[in-house]
Amino acid sequence: MASFHVIAGASETLEHTRVRKVSISDLFDALRRGIDDFMVKPSHIVFLCMIYPLVGVVLATWTSGANALPLLFPLVSGFALIGPFAAIGLYEISRRREAGLDASWSHAFEVRNSPALPAIAAVGIMLFAIFIVWLLTAKLFYKYLFGPEPPTSLSSFIAEIFATGRGWTLIVLGHAIGFLFAVVVLCTTVVAFPLLLDRDVGAYEAIHTSVRVVLANPIVMAVWGLIVAVGLIIGSLPIFAGLAVVLPILGHSTWHVYRKAVEPAATPDRRSNPPLS
Repeated sequence: MASFHVIAGASETLEHTRVRKVSISDLFDALRRGIDDFMVKPSHIVFLCMIYPLVGVVLATWTSGANALPLLFPLVSGFALIGPFAAIGLYEISRRREAGLDASWSHAFEVRNSPALPAIAAVGIMLFAIFIVWLLTAKLFYKYLFGPEPPTSLSSFIAEIFATGRGWTLIVLGHAIGFLFAVVVLCTTVVAFPLLLDRDVGAYEAIHTSVRVVLANPIVMAVWGLIVAVGLIIGSLPIFAGLAVVLPILGHSTWHVYRKAVEPAATPDRRSNPPLS
């Protein structure tokens, strides 16, 4: 049972991790390693990540009514904001494989035994809060442009969006607002969850380290964000089914990006070499 420490790590002091400069080639090497992790035992990865396309289909069905149509795109696009938390089981599998341990799918759920679980939950709650704020922002922006009345049908909704000036205002400014939310998530969590799985440093240091990684590598991290965005777009077609392949690759690759961007601990965490099971 993990002791309940959130802000600081197990030592109850704020640990200061060291970050590295990384290159574009490091990103592609991380992707290559992520693909390798996926190819070794793809069955359990697909099992885990089928959650994503299934939930995506549910969201699309739920919002098919006229009243909820304006929330369809914010829900689907905003789903990526909680992706770093949802992929935590994939980081654990990559961590175990790197350590030479059994990496069968059941071990993805061993995250619940992590001593950093309270800090992981705290950062996860932060992401869900950002997701909710994004939905509320998108809803308010739509009402500002189109008024409180919902679209009468799907065809009228599409016509309003693509055939009117305010529709294109919604598209352009909506994407700009969404981009700002995505930047916040990238800056605060790009290595936060892998770091917490690897070392129990606390939520503050995990977020702080992610910010420092981005500040030390702004161009490279922007490219990484673009890679993730393009991957999610490709994986969403058709009807989100491609996410069953794209998401595990991105999840595993994120672990390897963490390894390249953050210096190892001076004193290895006990999580770095767990006993074989």
